[in-house]
Amino acid sequence: MVRPNSCCIYLILLFWCTAHVNAQTQKKVLYARAYYLNTSGNDENKGTRNSPWKTIQKINSIYLSAGDTVLFKAGQIFIGTLLLDSNSEGRRGQPILVTAYGKGKSIIDAGNESAMIIKKTKFITIKKLKLSGSGRKNGNSGNGLSLLNCSNVLVNDLDISGFRNSGVSVYTSSDIRVIGVDAHDNGFAGISISGEYLLKKSCSNVYIGYCKAFNNPGSPVILDNHSGNGIVAGNCSKLTIEYCVATDNGWDMPRIGNGPVGIWCYEADSVVIQHCISYRNKTSVGGDDGGGFDLDGGVTNSVIQYCLSYENQGSGFGIFQYAGASAWHNNTIRYNISENDGTVSAARAGIYIWNSSDDSLQFYNCLIYNNTIYNGKGYAINFAGQSQRKGFLLYNNIFVAGDTLLKGKRSNDTFLANDWWSLKNKFNIEGIINLEEWAKKSGQEIMAGKVVGLNKDPGFKKTGGSTLTSCRGLKLFDPYKISSHSPLSRMGLNLHILYGIETGGVDFNGQPAPVKGIGASFIKD
Repeated sequence: MVRPNSCCIYLILLFWCTAHVNAQTQKKVLYARAYYLNTSGNDENKGTRNSPWKTIQKINSIYLSAGDTVLFKAGQIFIGTLLLDSNSEGRRGQPILVTAYGKGKSIIDAGNESAMIIKKTKFITIKKLKLSGSGRKNGNSGNGLSLLNCSNVLVNDLDISGFRNSGVSVYTSSDIRVIGVDAHDNGFAGISISGEYLLKKSCSNVYIGYCKAFNNPGSPVILDNHSGNGIVAGNCSKLTIEYCVATDNGWDMPRIGNGPVGIWCYEADSVVIQHCISYRNKTSVGGDDGGGFDLDGGVTNSVIQYCLSYENQGSGFGIFQYAGASAWHNNTIRYNISENDGTVSAARAGIYIWNSSDDSLQFYNCLIYNNTIYNGKGYAINFAGQSQRKGFLLYNNIFVAGDTLLKGKRSNDTFLANDWWSLKNKFNIEGIINLEEWAKKSGQEIMAGKVVGLNKDPGFKKTGGSTLTSCRGLKLFDPYKISSHSPLSRMGLNLHILYGIETGGVDFNGQPAPVKGIGASFIKD
């Protein structure tokens, strides 16, 4: 008898293990099934397309496995709340899918509750549904879709409205993708992302793309804080928000004070907000918020870039730190455009800088470069009365205002190679109507003993009256382009050579940016 050597035994075991694993995988695939729901069905049926179930409650009574699909008949209304928890879990390559079959979306009518609650599970895909609540003031107290302690969830092509809290609420979850969601007519927010208090890593790797958050007016029960946001994220990290639109939010927040913002974050790290439009968002009269975009208290290592803000009642770009927040630092605002923002709030400006902690050690290191700020009625920049800060660097921006360009107390900021233009007086800062005089008095816009700031009409071909509502049009948005014949296309600072700043190399429209260009948008004539 021949004894097999150890190598042969290893190969036999490897073959057996591989075959066993493959068999288990095939078994999982084999037993994955589709469950159909139709309002003409019956929960005593088999749940097949020809013998469908009738209610959400039937789905809630079973456990779903990797690869399973729940299909609601398109165009029909299903009453109740769909619940998925750790007993229903997908896996990589085989998510559990909840969607509609047929033409159009299925409707889940949650009445006064949440429409979908997904918690403590992973690898779930939700598509092609309409989630409806009874209304933020008509008894609803839930969210459209709640993701709680989840991972690897894809949300795509949903319409969500009528919830007192958020259309989509993501809490302490990771590897979440929310794409193509219309969240409107909700209370607290269209879309909200959050984690545990002051634990930024408790909610991470979240992507929000191609979404619209509109007409989310405010929550009638939140009387001590903001509500009525478009997209808001807090206590999270590694977040991207891109190609999203926020408009007409915050008009019914039931308080005066810190208000809502179109797209913003707080207590967050490594956030990228880009290629978005935020316009005509509202706030309470005299409130400090209600703006387009905002990097708020405790935000670190984050950037807002290539975004358009216009006609918001608050500032186009809020740079805020509130008392009690963790330190705010190392953030960037670049290649953005603000048009006629700050019409109602205390800001009255395209950029508003505010620090209620009143401690510069809590509010430092901000890069603001290559933005175009146009405000025909207010200020380009406003430093609030409480705005202690350090390391705020403003380079290669275009600042246009109706009259006074800058309001508030300058600190140890650095302004270099910015173009300043007052529509009324050509130049007006602190009552001084001459750039050279202001530069010498303030020490700003001077480099190596030479004034490097500019006081030139940027020659915009059309200002005010923006109507762009789709992010697809950002690449073609041209009212604020700088001609290649303009000195503004070549008289700025080369930020990479001088300071090692990686600018990304492209302008607001996604075109190659001149290395010494001033402003956000350029054109080759």
